[in-house]
Amino acid sequence: MRGEAYIMMKTFVRPLSAAARACTLAFSPALLTYALNAPAAQAPAASSSSSAQPFSLGVSKYNYSRAPRPFPNLLAPYKPIKIEPLAMSNSPKIDQMIQGDKLNLSLQDAVELALQNNLDILVQRYSPWLADTAVLKANAGGVGGAPLGAAFAGSTASIPFLNFDPTITSTFSIDDRKVPVNNPLTSGTGTGLSALTALTIHTSTFNTQISEGFHSGTTFFTTWDNTRSSSTSAANLFNPYVQSSIFVGFQQQLLNGFGTSVNTRNIRIAKNNRKIADLAFAQQAITTITNTINTYWELVYARENVKVQQQAVTVAEKLYNDNKKQLEIGTMAPLDVTRAESELATDRQNLIVAQTAQLQQQQILKNAITKNPLASNTINLEIIPTDLPLRPEAIEAPSFEQALSEAFAKRPDVQEQAINLLNGQIDVKATRNALLPTATLTAQYGSVGLAGNQRIFSSTIIAGVPIVDATGTAIPGEFVPAAQLTQTGTAKGGFGDAMTSVFHSDFPDYNVQLNVQIPIRNRSAQADNQRALLTQRQLETQMQQLKNSALLDVRNTYIALEQDRARVEAAAKARELQQQTFDAEQKKYQLGASTVYLVIQTQRDLISAQGTELRALTDLVEAKANYERALGRTLEVNRVTIADAKTGQVEQSTLIPGTLHGQVVGMDKVYREIESKNGEK
Repeated sequence: MRGEAYIMMKTFVRPLSAAARACTLAFSPALLTYALNAPAAQAPAASSSSSAQPFSLGVSKYNYSRAPRPFPNLLAPYKPIKIEPLAMSNSPKIDQMIQGDKLNLSLQDAVELALQNNLDILVQRYSPWLADTAVLKANAGGVGGAPLGAAFAGSTASIPFLNFDPTITSTFSIDDRKVPVNNPLTSGTGTGLSALTALTIHTSTFNTQISEGFHSGTTFFTTWDNTRSSSTSAANLFNPYVQSSIFVGFQQQLLNGFGTSVNTRNIRIAKNNRKIADLAFAQQAITTITNTINTYWELVYARENVKVQQQAVTVAEKLYNDNKKQLEIGTMAPLDVTRAESELATDRQNLIVAQTAQLQQQQILKNAITKNPLASNTINLEIIPTDLPLRPEAIEAPSFEQALSEAFAKRPDVQEQAINLLNGQIDVKATRNALLPTATLTAQYGSVGLAGNQRIFSSTIIAGVPIVDATGTAIPGEFVPAAQLTQTGTAKGGFGDAMTSVFHSDFPDYNVQLNVQIPIRNRSAQADNQRALLTQRQLETQMQQLKNSALLDVRNTYIALEQDRARVEAAAKARELQQQTFDAEQKKYQLGASTVYLVIQTQRDLISAQGTELRALTDLVEAKANYERALGRTLEVNRVTIADAKTGQVEQSTLIPGTLHGQVVGMDKVYREIESKNGEK
């Protein structure tokens, strides 16, 4: 029809041939493609080809929930790990795709480049790793941090602390002192001394204790103490002497802090927070993909809108020039020339606005798909989209209730709140246990050994105290026999003898102790429990609020999607009718029943109708992306998985750990746990 109209106009109206040529140029091939293909149902516009390979977010290289193994390298736990610095250069894929100063970009390529280079993704990627460190710390008995989206860093319950890592405590000391003796009757220093005497004591201590706490509220400990001491006192049986002892015992919390569920509260919260960090990363991936899709289509529209506005300028220029010529030959009024010139100025202004919008959208998309948009090969890069906004096939759920159910099951924000509710229940149970008094049962068994150097004496009978008569006078030559001790040697003994005594349990030691601590009024524990209960109720309210927001989001995006489908139908019909109007106006002009101005005016209206249809198509594909985001479908629809692209197997640790095809694995179990625990109340 275009060719026939052009030939007829060229044959019968020769002065209008240039204008007719301008009319023909106004139909760009791209716009014709939109117009011809728009009514047909097409596959989702997530990829430029149905054979596109799924894009994998890859496998995490690190698992920070595991500490370095102490074997065979015993020093590994005491050295910092190495964390690779972040590479701020763009991914190789974008360098391979650049040809000169142009980048031909499909929608699937844009999504992949965004997931590889988008800084929001790179920043959020650290969140699961930080949550890993919280799990590691909680496994040791501590409290980790709270990632984005988590309501709890740990439990607020005041439970007796348990260290789940074995701890070795060693004490080595040397004590050498001279003690001034103020009492001459002090054993071993002699009697009747008139001068100040010093007692020299040398003591060496080597003590070692190993203790470890367990999830049941039990702490086991073993103590090995060794003391070596020597002094100038003659009263000690062994000098120097060695005293060794070994004690084995345990402590068990009987009330506050009793039970596995209470003592593993922070571990379970940290693991749940890790899931929340995974969900936050998934949410960021969904947001990035959706924003990239919308930005891509906005750039497509901006580029085509520039073409439309350029064509409008071309038509306006032709009209203005023809009017001036007719004014010169006296066949047109000056007012018509002024009107044409005003229209040309307006169209040029619209072209400048459209070109500015194109540059802005190009820069926004460039920022989304590159780490460093100022790199030498990207700073002046022109992005040329290769996909067209074709009308997508129907993706709406059969009913609104089914769409809402799908959103509740897949949306990361709803799943995050569900896990926060689980953490709240853990904290409530722990603070309830913390209301009890503290009763600690301690039992231990030990054995003590003592050994050292012992002096050897020989005994000699000598005359002792003289015998006296009844008057108290000493009888000559009569004495009470006495024994005189003379040191003849030293019996050696030491550490080995003391340990032999320990192992033979020559001096056993048994101890059982019950320590009960009852806080009067118990206000601190009451405050913790009340806060936990109030927080739980607040989380339940926020959950309902979040569901209502999700409902509104699904409803609005569903309505927008339906309305945009209707807009596309109406715009396509309007463009078709405007095409018919333009064809009719051409025929009327050929018959002398119209004017050049009316032909060009109808052509301008046709161009505007094509632009309106393009805008409607762009809004429709963006509405599709927003609807998929509202339902949590974005990852699977855009073929973004966490599986390894080569093997197709889900790896143990991924950039979105715990998820599969955009859905968190095991969430049905989480919901069942929440429902069962709510039913117990």
